[in-house]
Amino acid sequence: MLIAVAGATGNIGALTVAALEREDHDVRRVSRSLGVDLSTGDGLDDALAGVEVVIDVTNAPAADRSGAVAYFGTTTRNLLAAEERAGVRHHVLLSITGIQHIEGNAHYAGKREQERLVAAGPVPWTIVPATQFHDFAAMVAGWTEQDGVATIAPLLVQPIAPADVADVLAEIAVGEPRGRHADVAGPEPQDLVDMARRTLEARGHKVRLVPTWSGLFGPTMAGDVLLPGENARIAPTTFDEWLAEQRQSR
Repeated sequence: MLIAVAGATGNIGALTVAALEREDHDVRRVSRSLGVDLSTGDGLDDALAGVEVVIDVTNAPAADRSGAVAYFGTTTRNLLAAEERAGVRHHVLLSITGIQHIEGNAHYAGKREQERLVAAGPVPWTIVPATQFHDFAAMVAGWTEQDGVATIAPLLVQPIAPADVADVLAEIAVGEPRGRHADVAGPEPQDLVDMARRTLEARGHKVRLVPTWSGLFGPTMAGDVLLPGENARIAPTTFDEWLAEQRQSR
């Protein structure tokens, strides 16, 4: 089966390509760095020729709400139109658990627009909402770190290993379109501040963390809003197991 991965050179994209290739699928990598521009549509028709399934794991550059909605809207429309022309039978979109409950976050607004377009689009689809990744906490701390200090919101999350997400996407892609898939999450709830502290320690990076709701993530994201819903699919890799890999790679 020939499967295209949009966003193939990113972290999740590369892992998804690897997961598909382990199962002996042919993979077409779609990325701006490989000559395919989703924002303009340049190169898309050639990239999707003969493709049966597209997995979209693209991400957006930092932007305000209108910018994020515009970016995801344009790229998704271009991708779906090219898929329709190519006769693609299944569009798989990686999304984020809980975004339908959260206002005020630009990225989440863009992802909601992406979901809306896929659900209303011409290609049979599966939307896979996943919780935050195991490396999310350290990434968030990195956004605000200055002079050895970083602010971070005390979010309650149930993080998932990026490789587990890739395995789920690869499995779903070869099946029939399912509409909205159950949430996909890791085994255990975690506090984002504690996750950041432990990840940075495992990587040997010293940062003083200051918990606050005054930054990018506000009080609307407190409580269980980011946790998976009932009947979630629970992936196997724990945060502790992922941390052990971080220590070994130092």
